[in-house]
Amino acid sequence: MQRRKDNKGRVLKDGEVYRKSDGLYMYRWTAKNGKRHTIYDATLEGLREKEEKIQRDLADGIRIPECSLTLNDLFELWRKNKVGLKEHTFANYVYIYNRFVRDEIGMMKLKDIRKSDILSYYNGIVRNGKMALNTLETIQNVLHQVFAVAVDDEYIRVNPTDGVLTAIKAAHQYETPKRHALTLPQQQAFLNFIKKTPKFQHWLPMFTFMLGTGCRISETVGLCWGDIDFESGFITIQHNLVYHDHEVGGCYFTMSTPKTATGKRAIPILPEVRKALEQERANQQELELVCEYEIDGISDFVFLNRFGQPQNPQTVNRAIKRISVAYNEAELEKAEKEKREPQLLPPFSCHNLRHTFCTRLCENETNLKIIQDIMGHRDISTTMEIYAEATKEAKAHSFANLNGKLGISV
Repeated sequence: MQRRKDNKGRVLKDGEVYRKSDGLYMYRWTAKNGKRHTIYDATLEGLREKEEKIQRDLADGIRIPECSLTLNDLFELWRKNKVGLKEHTFANYVYIYNRFVRDEIGMMKLKDIRKSDILSYYNGIVRNGKMALNTLETIQNVLHQVFAVAVDDEYIRVNPTDGVLTAIKAAHQYETPKRHALTLPQQQAFLNFIKKTPKFQHWLPMFTFMLGTGCRISETVGLCWGDIDFESGFITIQHNLVYHDHEVGGCYFTMSTPKTATGKRAIPILPEVRKALEQERANQQELELVCEYEIDGISDFVFLNRFGQPQNPQTVNRAIKRISVAYNEAELEKAEKEKREPQLLPPFSCHNLRHTFCTRLCENETNLKIIQDIMGHRDISTTMEIYAEATKEAKAHSFANLNGKLGISV
């Protein structure tokens, strides 16, 4: 059988055609679904480069006919089929994608997206100040899942987001910021200042509760009176109250269960916490404050604002900042009068209060499983890290007291 040749006498392979009418080379092949497809090139060398890629894709099972799909197309596919995420987590993912990805790289075709494109996109976000580097992890989390669908469904070979965030962090010399606990004197100074300052006194029960239970802010604002059993002496943590503040969808609360099984737990009620809860109830009775705000069928929230609504986590963090600033101003003035160094409060948030409780617990409890259970840590390594940090400081303090007492000086 005589093989076809081009105008230069070169033998063409199966599927290759030289078109004399326009001088183009053409290659036809059949996809797995039985459909015929065609590509063109001005040179035989260029055509065969394309052929090789097609043959590799076919051998690897890549869906060549559907390579016109965009990242936005794949996101919609992921969004449609994604299950197992908490409602607020899923809503946040969708919001992040729509705000930062859809109009930036969402229209790019999957077949054209390379790791360098993702790297450039991430660098642009950080460089333009659109998002802090640690927050970029949320975008990475979403995109990695979306591209994983593309890999699993054989649209692309590899996930272009693999390793990109690590490279960005290395380039920016980024280290995950450590959450530091308040020292015991700082913790006591914070609470004492609230207690002695009339305009802040209404915050004392909540912050005493947080420092006496280690609850997350979402668990604290979502706490209901029905979760507290004063008779048995236990508080049951079984749901979170999450506040959404999105440009799309507006502001709203949602109730959810803990992300993991370890998040649902029982915490013993310390005497100080019992007193704080009783004080909170007394304050609300004195102000005739009743919670009539219902969220997903729940309305007996413990910590309320002056309108009888659950506290907003952002409001609580702003309160910490106002109290800390007021304390530091007063302490600076007092220290100047007393001719001493001021003992100032560092910047901190609600999560630092949780970390502070865990540190105090680690300083007084050696059973890591008990600490993990009380804190609701999914991974024991999180507990161990805080425990190691707390005991390291305790050891240093202990050895400082031993100075000159071991009888080893000569």
